[in-house]
Amino acid sequence: MKKSLLALALVAAVPFAASAADGVSYNYVEGGYTKTNVDGPDSDGWALKGSVAIAPNFHLFADYSNQEVDNVNVDFDQWRVGVGYNHELSKRVDLLTRVAYEKVKTDSFHVGNVRVPGFSADGYSVEVGVNSALTNNLNGYALAGYEDGDDYDGDFYGRLGAQVKFTPNWSASADVKIVDGGDAQWFVGPRFSW
Repeated sequence: MKKSLLALALVAAVPFAASAADGVSYNYVEGGYTKTNVDGPDSDGWALKGSVAIAPNFHLFADYSNQEVDNVNVDFDQWRVGVGYNHELSKRVDLLTRVAYEKVKTDSFHVGNVRVPGFSADGYSVEVGVNSALTNNLNGYALAGYEDGDDYDGDFYGRLGAQVKFTPNWSASADVKIVDGGDAQWFVGPRFSW
């Protein structure tokens, strides 16, 4: 259901175009492999991300991932949805600000004969940084962020990402989010932009 709504939102927003730096698009969908490294068992799985421009300087975005924790028969869903503001600083560089609602959820699982109840945590994040067309075939961004929620302590993080363009529409995308304390979340996969 969530995937269908994201796809419908992306299709409905095709007529809109963002007023962005040359070569930077806020209309895209991407999917791929994701991995989380923490102090404890790591996890990996798949992710789907998208963004659509809704006005000259505003865009909506959504991310969803499903990961399985190593050596434990449990997986978790993580998603966020938010709004972004992009302001052209120069012909090839945008100031980027994003605010999002976030959620992580897991079902109950067993460790040996012990049943561990599922959990759900809600929160928010705020990011600010730059998004740039570094060359005609390479885009990159650097963001500083803060996330907090009722069920977990707030943390600062940094996010770096890049897209290597093969055609005007297709590129390879990579993203890493490094949380204060050393935890990291990685993503790599193809991106389609319009």
